[in-house]
Amino acid sequence: MSSEKNLPYRVLARKYRPQNFEQLIGQDALVRTLKNAIESGRIAHAFMLTGVRGVGKTTTARIIAKALNYAGPDGTAGPTTGPTDDCSICQAISEDRHPDVIEMDAATRTGVDDIREILDGVRYAPSQARYKIYIIDEVHMLSKNAFNALLKTLEEPPAHVKFIFATTEIRKVPITVLSRCQRFDLRRVDIPTLSSHYMKICGLENVQAEEAAIAMVARAADGSVRDGLSILDQAMALGNGHVNTAQIEEMLGLGDRGRTMDLLEHALSGEMLEALSLMDDLYRKGMDPVVLLQDLLDLAHILTRLRAVPETRDIKHAMAESEMARAAALAAKLSMPTLGKTWQILLKGLGEVQSAPNPQSAAEMILIRLAYAADLPDPADLLKKLQEGGSIAAPSSQGGGQPSARAMAESAMNAAPVQSFEAPRVSKGGAEMAALAHQPEPQIITAIKSLADVVYILEQNNEMLLASNIRLYVHPVKVDDGAQAGTMEIRIKPEAPSKLAQDIGPVLSRIIGKRWLVSLSQAAGAPTLAEQADALHNAEMNEIMQMPVIRDILTVFPDAKIQSITNTKNDKD
Repeated sequence: MSSEKNLPYRVLARKYRPQNFEQLIGQDALVRTLKNAIESGRIAHAFMLTGVRGVGKTTTARIIAKALNYAGPDGTAGPTTGPTDDCSICQAISEDRHPDVIEMDAATRTGVDDIREILDGVRYAPSQARYKIYIIDEVHMLSKNAFNALLKTLEEPPAHVKFIFATTEIRKVPITVLSRCQRFDLRRVDIPTLSSHYMKICGLENVQAEEAAIAMVARAADGSVRDGLSILDQAMALGNGHVNTAQIEEMLGLGDRGRTMDLLEHALSGEMLEALSLMDDLYRKGMDPVVLLQDLLDLAHILTRLRAVPETRDIKHAMAESEMARAAALAAKLSMPTLGKTWQILLKGLGEVQSAPNPQSAAEMILIRLAYAADLPDPADLLKKLQEGGSIAAPSSQGGGQPSARAMAESAMNAAPVQSFEAPRVSKGGAEMAALAHQPEPQIITAIKSLADVVYILEQNNEMLLASNIRLYVHPVKVDDGAQAGTMEIRIKPEAPSKLAQDIGPVLSRIIGKRWLVSLSQAAGAPTLAEQADALHNAEMNEIMQMPVIRDILTVFPDAKIQSITNTKNDKD
């Protein structure tokens, strides 16, 4: 008994490290693939294991090394996918003392000389084990020259050599190396699996733990088994044999999920006194404002999913059953626009809190903004009501009471991005529209009657630059499509290209097959096609601005802009 007490303490992450495939949690696809490969003898010469920290990359590498080198208690067994505790070779591998399984940390040995040491030993057969296995952790840290030195051997290694690489930054590994490896992506371990694993460890350690507390540890682990075990180790030391919710909240600076829901509900109900008082209380108890905003974001996400798909139950692991029931009831009271605005305000606010000199003050400002914006009408709904003939009341001159529709709309615009809209185009004649919109209606032109016909013909024959210059700079005085030759009198703006008048005749003659003479005139002529189009657009815009619905919209939304005008009427109308 005294000898056990004298043994140095082993942290949970090392004490309960998986020793075989059966103990590896949360990586079912990887385990199934490797088991089938080993049992069928289809074993790759190089493996690439990638994933976030603490999901089992190095552990999996050691399990593969033991499985391939397993010899059994009598030294005659072959590779296995089961337990390896009865094999002396596997025991030596687990204790990191077997000469044929070489582990290298590429974070500290990054150079080409380190790789040359490996390559020098590759050609020699293993001294004891079946395979000589090289495990290189954080392989993305190797230098470019180190990778290049490894390529040839990695592509055609001796039959007795296996390479196993592990990395958290798979994108930094050259594609030439990836193409020579069998890649496995280790997933983040889900919260229910982590919770079950941690509860099992608490039982083995004779520690009493609350399920809610273990669920909080699993959430804080963020999919990493090792991170969660480190937190659990600390919680066991803090609780001296007991792990409860209050200890975890205090240790991690977390807020109680129920109180976080209270905070969000107060804010969305406009109860600012209760919301700010609750936030102050959480802050005094050690709640980190950044963590609080993250918790509110998580809660907003859960509420939105429950509102969009009430029957979903795939997120129940994120909270206790009673909390889930309360969240479902709260989600049913909220509209999707409200939840959407809540998410956007919290998401933007998270960055503000992280960069603010006083995070608590910034968090309070986000909460106030959320309270005032949550129940405001959506700008799209207001626009729809206006288009249906509704009106917006003028702001009340009396203090207190409910805000007017106009005040609510203005506040909605301050809380949400400025919306753009398309105004209906005033109906005009088709021919007039086509003539002034830079080109005539698509048709077969038998005679050139106007400058618009000239531009249209040029555009149809890919003379875009000349057509554009004519539209912008040419005032038509007279256009005559004669039987033998066509004549055109024009006045050109001073800023036009110097050879514009000289280019029009030859190009038009070549396209039409008839001579065209272009002469300059001192007469004022008609406006350019561009000026005609602008005049039509301005006339339409003025007519639209006189519409009652548009006047109401621009009164409520002074920053709104009419971006385009479209003709919503059919040709038959």
